[in-house]
Amino acid sequence: MATVTLHGDAIQTSGSLPNANSKAPDFSLTNTDLGTNTLADYKGQKLVLNIFPSVDTGTCAASVRQFNQEASELDNTKVLCISRDLPFALARFCAAEGLDNVVSLSDFKDRSFGKNYGVAFTSGPLETLLSRSVVVIDENGQVVYTEQVQETVVEPNYKAALQALMDA
Repeated sequence: MATVTLHGDAIQTSGSLPNANSKAPDFSLTNTDLGTNTLADYKGQKLVLNIFPSVDTGTCAASVRQFNQEASELDNTKVLCISRDLPFALARFCAAEGLDNVVSLSDFKDRSFGKNYGVAFTSGPLETLLSRSVVVIDENGQVVYTEQVQETVVEPNYKAALQALMDA
């Protein structure tokens, strides 16, 4: 279990992020067409998992916009924006913002992603949503970088995540 804060108040998550140099846990997430995407769908590609509570908040929306901008310049890399928002909300947001360099995925169905990656909130007002985190996975399926943002309303360290991606 990890402890982060929301406006300074402690809230817990279901576990801890995967360790660097470990095999990335598999996932099964719902895409905006209501199909299923798994880790295997991205075999041989580098991944940035941009994990957040809800695209309907300013900080979460900012992270999707920023990673969309960065993703346009990355070779052999996919940025997966992951939350428990409904796929319809994710699709609507990306369409309204003109964001087409990221893949929006939802953990709303079986909620295994939040458990497997240790990021599901287990207490506080955001209980069951996902903690703001970034996981970078290399083309061999190895975790090379993780960040669980300590204060939920703060953006992740984009520079560190992208540097880890370049170093992978």
